Amino acid sequence: MAEAHQAVAFQFTITPEGIDLRLSYQALSQIYLSGLRSWKKRISRMRNRVIKGVYPASPSSWLFVVIAILATMYMRSDPSMGLIAKIQEHLPVSSLSLSVQGQTMLSVLVFSTLLWLSLILTLRFCLKLLLSYHRWMFEQHGHISTTTKVWVTLVRLLSGRKPLLYSYQTSLPCLPVPPIKDTLERYLESVRPLLSGPEFQRMTVLAAQFENSLGNRLQRYLKLKALWATNYVSDWWEEYIYLRGRGPIMVNSNYYGMDFLYVTPTPIQAARAGNTITALLLYRRKVNSEQLTPSRVPGTVIPLCAAQCERMFNTTRTPGEGTDVLQHWQDSEFVAVYHRGRYFRLWVYKAGRLLSPREIEYQIQRILDDPSPPGPGEDRLGALTAGDRVPWCAVRKQYFSSGVNKRSLDCIERAAFFVTLDDEEQGMMGEDPVGNLDRYAKSLLHGKCYDRWFDKSFSVVVYKNGKNGLNAEHSWADAPTVAHLWEFTLATDAFQLGYTEDGHCKGEVERSLPPPQRLTWDIPVEVQEQVSISLSVAQALADDVDCHVFPFRDFGKGRIKKLKISPDAFIQLALQLAYYRDRKTFCLTYEASMTRLFREGRTETVRSCSNEGCAFVKAVESGEGPEHCRRLFRLAAEKHQNLYRLAMTGSGIDRHLFCLYVVSKYLGVESPFLTEVLSEPWRLSTSQTPVQQLELFDMKNHPDFISLGGGFGPVADDGYGVSYIIVGEDMINYHVSCKHSFSETDSHRFGAQISRALLDLLSVLSPAKTENSQAQDKKQQ
Repeated sequence: MAEAHQAVAFQFTITPEGIDLRLSYQALSQIYLSGLRSWKKRISRMRNRVIKGVYPASPSSWLFVVIAILATMYMRSDPSMGLIAKIQEHLPVSSLSLSVQGQTMLSVLVFSTLLWLSLILTLRFCLKLLLSYHRWMFEQHGHISTTTKVWVTLVRLLSGRKPLLYSYQTSLPCLPVPPIKDTLERYLESVRPLLSGPEFQRMTVLAAQFENSLGNRLQRYLKLKALWATNYVSDWWEEYIYLRGRGPIMVNSNYYGMDFLYVTPTPIQAARAGNTITALLLYRRKVNSEQLTPSRVPGTVIPLCAAQCERMFNTTRTPGEGTDVLQHWQDSEFVAVYHRGRYFRLWVYKAGRLLSPREIEYQIQRILDDPSPPGPGEDRLGALTAGDRVPWCAVRKQYFSSGVNKRSLDCIERAAFFVTLDDEEQGMMGEDPVGNLDRYAKSLLHGKCYDRWFDKSFSVVVYKNGKNGLNAEHSWADAPTVAHLWEFTLATDAFQLGYTEDGHCKGEVERSLPPPQRLTWDIPVEVQEQVSISLSVAQALADDVDCHVFPFRDFGKGRIKKLKISPDAFIQLALQLAYYRDRKTFCLTYEASMTRLFREGRTETVRSCSNEGCAFVKAVESGEGPEHCRRLFRLAAEKHQNLYRLAMTGSGIDRHLFCLYVVSKYLGVESPFLTEVLSEPWRLSTSQTPVQQLELFDMKNHPDFISLGGGFGPVADDGYGVSYIIVGEDMINYHVSCKHSFSETDSHRFGAQISRALLDLLSVLSPAKTENSQAQDKKQQ
């Protein structure tokens, strides 16, 4: 093979005259430059460790402390109060052979360094204390207390120096364990509108029995873990909720992200892939060099935990018998590509240089033009990652642990990420834009069940017409982290890298690039049989998913905020009204909230179905007067906001109860209360995808570059999954999913109910404004 010959740096032959050594200077140059890149990365990592290790101080502040100490000593003053003399007494004078002046100087340096380190620890401790203050979140907008104003000033002062991506990690507080009494009270309050009188009474008795007997014992173990571990929830959440699941991760766990709604930057598949891959690798470079700006609570200086970025690239979930394992590699210079049943390794670096977008396009086009057929059993091999985990583990262990199969599988698993070049065209297009948008969502969620590698941290899909998207594995990170990556990718692709007039990537092509390497396999009949079984399981799951994606354009965040209402509370109450109309009852509702104010924080559940929300919905449906409905709505919205704040600040319900349940299993004791709580189905699972980098998108000059957001499969077989993204001031995009197998759910019907509920809520809150705005709209038309 050509690439094998190019990899040989030197050859030699033995002749009667001696050894004839033939060096390949081009290959040696490649090796040298690759090594140089690796050493640059090592040095950069070492530098970053030093910088973030001394944050919130800076390395140069050490010199300032030394000079300050020397200056005070020069003025015949001893700032150390005798410590410098003590250090000088204990110096090994005989071995150092220093003069008295030299010994004094060395003692000053030692004392200055110790003083500097003490100051760093003090500053870090102070910043940690400041970041542990969360009362600001519960204050009304526009009514900020003096304490909070002083607190903001101090946080700005201590974090004023430009931080690296992980600079705040050691200053973030640990997630606190809430008092068990508070958690049980909040739990009972959350289920009150869902239970009858006798059912609620029974649950109250169960909660009291748990608190007075087993609960306090489990709480003590949990507090012990919280003292020892960085985060008392995250490792158990990752293992037991994600990695120990033995069913398919496709649909059930993985989620997707979409392209722009109205715009496709280029119709050329290879060009779109070239820019998309380049943008992703530029983001990886920012993560590796820690030049990515740390995420913050929107509109504040409060940092969020960045730990989830660590395993974004070069990461794969590998199957196990009892639990899967997340494998992460430090670096990878290639991506894995799938096209028409064939797998390729595409090198994206040459001699330590990242290929240009035009060069990656050239390489992708080579793959698209490759006429070679798939090998026996190769085309549907990816179905193993879509089916049940235990069979995939057994097959992997027996048939992919050595030889050519292991080498090819390693190429996929060690790749920076996975790319699928899809033969289909997708997007909101043609004579049926609504139906095509739904098919686009299903394609990203599960594809053909064999043309994605669902174990990779994320897989990028580039369609024949230039549309793109991604499918992300859930265990390593939550949706906001992936959304941040995808926002950067879309913005960089469209606004920074750009395309030529004929739709190709910009830049020059080095024609001597070796072609992408085709991966080879030896797939025996036994593996092909298991592939067929896994595919049938995955196909049944995929066929059962009912998806509906729709942009709601009647109004958006701007109109809601004029009513002085939280947009998220407004949307959540609309979902409660929609569900009640759809199913004639209320249900346990899951809204994902983040706990990244704490170190290694992930998510917490906001139980959005509250007593106040149910009272409002009933009032609207029974035709109560507008004033009464408005008053109930304000109460319900404020209640929802308070629940969200409690969840963000570590006082949620579900993660605490989940960890108590895990402790009970480790101790081998049964709790009827915890067993019942953790078996309750979430029939309405919701999540907002926040737009985090507004500065990357120019909505005034480029209003069509609107992100569709992303979605996920239904959590309960008889329920709905709803994801939404608030775009700009005038649009909300929705992704609704459910299952065909349950006859009482329908994604299109529920989507219509959501739209109707949003309009009804607006009319209840501002009837006059609604009529005026409609009249203005008619005038404009």
